Amino acid sequence: MIDQNPFPDNPSTSFLLGGDLAVSRLGFGTMQLTGPGTWGQPADRDNAIRVIRRAAELGVTFFDSADAYGPDVTSGILRDALYPYAEDIVIATKVGQTRQGPDQWRPNGTPAHLREQVERELRHLDVDRIDLLQLHRIDPTVALEDQIGTLRLLQDEGKIRHIGLSEVTISETEAAMEVAPIVSVQNLYNLSQRNAEPLLDWATERNIGFIPWFPLATGGLTGDDSPLTRLALRHDASPAQLALAWLLKRSPVVLPIPGTSRVAHLEDNLRAATIELDDAEFDELSQAVG
Repeated sequence: MIDQNPFPDNPSTSFLLGGDLAVSRLGFGTMQLTGPGTWGQPADRDNAIRVIRRAAELGVTFFDSADAYGPDVTSGILRDALYPYAEDIVIATKVGQTRQGPDQWRPNGTPAHLREQVERELRHLDVDRIDLLQLHRIDPTVALEDQIGTLRLLQDEGKIRHIGLSEVTISETEAAMEVAPIVSVQNLYNLSQRNAEPLLDWATERNIGFIPWFPLATGGLTGDDSPLTRLALRHDASPAQLALAWLLKRSPVVLPIPGTSRVAHLEDNLRAATIELDDAEFDELSQAVG
């Protein structure tokens, strides 16, 4: 068990979203705190609350949620676990996806829907302003400027502090930035799945937060003779911890949000914040994926 905060007070372990909102670079994603297929309540809600509280005890200040998780489940769990919120707690949530059943997702970016869901998230989190509101998916049937424009209006009304995007391209992000400031992008990215590499490089150049979802995937890199397994043994760590350490070294704007429904797994993940890969180790892991 980790007994002390794994996030020492230095710039390498924190990031300023939008230049003014400090978050721990290793955050916590709440998607796994629901029923199967990201549908319904968790089997043990009290346990979900314990996991979130333990994360906060260990120095995690950045929590990622969405109205579609459940739906309408994880933001309420965050509220019950952390309210009244400490000053350093930052909660990001997302709107723009609808649910039809387990593992079923459909975007809805109409202005009326986005506004309604932001209002619901404000109530579920019991806050007056959402720290980071991300468009969960761009709805291809609605003009992008109408979707981002709605979020900008809500920002002007004081209901959103910062705006982010999820699963986007560079061109889509640039188009959104014509309508409102964008402080983060959240795309699939991990050691074995790096299609979003150009977006990450683009975000790094502009100091825009990059939130990789599914950060623990290691693909076929965990065989007995794989670089990931060898380096994990060298650091007395697990392959998953090395995969997170690789993400943290990849760029100072990377903000991994590994999620779990178990306290022990949470603590294992957070140990990644204490692992420092040297340049040669980083390059070895980077080159292991062709």
